[in-house]
Parts: sequence; C-alpha cells; structure tokens
Amino acid sequence: MLNISPDFVRISMAAAIELRLKPGKIHGCGCGCINLLQNYPEGCFANCSYCGLARERPGLAEENSFIRVDWPLFPTDLVAEKIADKETESTVGRVCIAQVQDHRANDDLLDMTRRIRKQAQEVPISALAMATLLDKNILQEIKKAGADIIGIGMDAATEEIFYNTRGKGAKGPHDWDYHWEVVYMARDMYGPFKVNCHIIIGLGETDQNLVDMFYKCFSQKIACYLFSFNPEPGTMMENTPRQPIKRHRRVQLAKYLIEEKGLNREAIQFDENGFILNIKSENTFIQNTIDEGLPFMTNGCPDREGVMACNRPYGSYRPGEEYRDYPFKPSGDELNVIQEQMQLKGIIA
Repeated sequence: MLNISPDFVRISMAAAIELRLKPGKIHGCGCGCINLLQNYPEGCFANCSYCGLARERPGLAEENSFIRVDWPLFPTDLVAEKIADKETESTVGRVCIAQVQDHRANDDLLDMTRRIRKQAQEVPISALAMATLLDKNILQEIKKAGADIIGIGMDAATEEIFYNTRGKGAKGPHDWDYHWEVVYMARDMYGPFKVNCHIIIGLGETDQNLVDMFYKCFSQKIACYLFSFNPEPGTMMENTPRQPIKRHRRVQLAKYLIEEKGLNREAIQFDENGFILNIKSENTFIQNTIDEGLPFMTNGCPDREGVMACNRPYGSYRPGEEYRDYPFKPSGDELNVIQEQMQLKGIIA
C-alpha cells in the first residue's frame, strides 16, 4: 500500500516536534502553525526552478526536502488526533494544508481539511492552494470544508520572472494572469486579507519590483508574505546565490513601513539598478520601527486572535545559521545584529 494523500500527509519537522511526533526542541519559540503537505509518489507535476518538489529534481519525492526542511510522513488521521490533543492543552494557532500539482490534489485537500475539522472543530485552517488547479467552485468547496484563508504561491514578483521560474520557461504549467484571476476571485469570496500571496526574495527581481508588489497587494486588501530564496540541491537554481542579508533586512523594513505604518510610495527611492537607495522619513520614526523588532519576524497567517501564527521555525535558516526572518520577536542583542546587518547609514534621508 502506498503512503499517499489523503490518508497520509507530510508535516514540517518543526510542526512534528510541536505535536510530539518527533523528538526535539525549537530554540526560542514554539511552532505556531502546523504545516502539512500533500504526498504522492510522483511528487509535484509542476517544475518550478527553485523548488525542492520540482518534477525534474532527482531523487524520490518522499525523500526530497522542501524549502530545505525535512517533511516526515504520518497518517493524516494521527496528525488530526495530535492537533486535537494539543487543542485541549492550549490552542493550535493554525493548520495549513499545502497542495502540490496533481490531478488528485483538490479532492484530497477537501478530504484532509474535513478530517482536521472533524477532530479539531475550532482550529483555524488555511489552504495553501495551487492556483492552476482552482476555480470558483473548488474555492467555494474549500471554504465549506472549513478553511478560512487561501494562500497562493505567486513566488515571483514580476511576470517575466514568473514565466522563467514557474511557467513555460521552466517547462511548468503555471500562468501569471490566471494566478491573479484566482487571487482576486478568492479575495472576493473569502474577504479582505483572507487571501495571501507568497513572494520570494532572491529570484532575480529588484527591490523596486518587490515594493511595487507590496503596494499592489495592500491596495487590493491581499496579504503579502515574504519568503527567502534558499537554493535546493538538484534544482535548476541550485547554484544561484542567496541575497545578501543587508538587502533582505532593508526589504523587510520597507514592507513593514508600507503595510503597518502607511509609508507613501514616493518615500522609497531606488538606485539605477532598482535597489533601495534611501527612505525619506524621520530618523526617529525609522529607528523606532526597527526597535519594535516586528518588521523582521516571519510573515504568515494569523491565529484566531489575529496574531501571526505561521512562524515556520527553520524555514529560512538552519540551526546555527543567521536568521533571515525571526520566528519570535527579536530584542536586545538580536536587534543590535539586525541594525548592523542593515547598514542603514546613508539610506535614511
């Protein structure tokens, strides 16, 4: 018998530790969101050039990492029981069920969502869905099954990069225009900021591309969650370097200022290559925002109280590596490190 979805599901290592399905301890925090991933022996039929699940990546699908994290396999019903057990102890911030590109994925997403909902009636559920598989009817069914948030992996900040990394340029099935059609359709159905787009920094875009994306999503009441590119061995982008931490920190700051502080578009100025040159605002305002620590935390779906739940420990770094995004609120020495990483002298005007 094959251990495939919907009867089996992969779970992030941090979430497996949180549910006591794996031994271990997460430094500095718990895992606020139980991230689940569909499992098929063929893996994913998409072929995104940076993704550990890409169709043409060597190796068995079940043995491949995803965002450089191990995803052990367990029976779905066991995972649902463990989620329910944790709910009785305290609460589970959120459960997120991620699809892969497969003809069974929609039916199995509905099945898995219902299993979780049956065991844990109050836990918030997100569906990280493949836009290419979706239409109005399946979006309605996902909502009816118990998910209150839809996540869409846009990943690329521009149409050209999307084409080259996810679309026909990468021998993949995805289409930029249809992704946006689904995003808007889902937003109208689920409500403001109940739909989110995942965006990866480091696929070849400029800061200006990212800032444009942040403003576009925010103006349309679509959440935008920032991820860090981390090269996966065996993928088409395995030799692409990660972006400098300085760039990552500056983009995180700009995104937070846009979404949480109402920063005007004209305040962010770029050099000839499209990278942030300066931010025209009061120095004390910028420094106070940095000192909050919040701009540098992981972006993710909220819990039932509206507090960010999806903190994805080890999703963008390995134990001992520098944090790209913090799964907890940085303070003290951590803020000093962030300040040094940003090299802001001359960027604040």
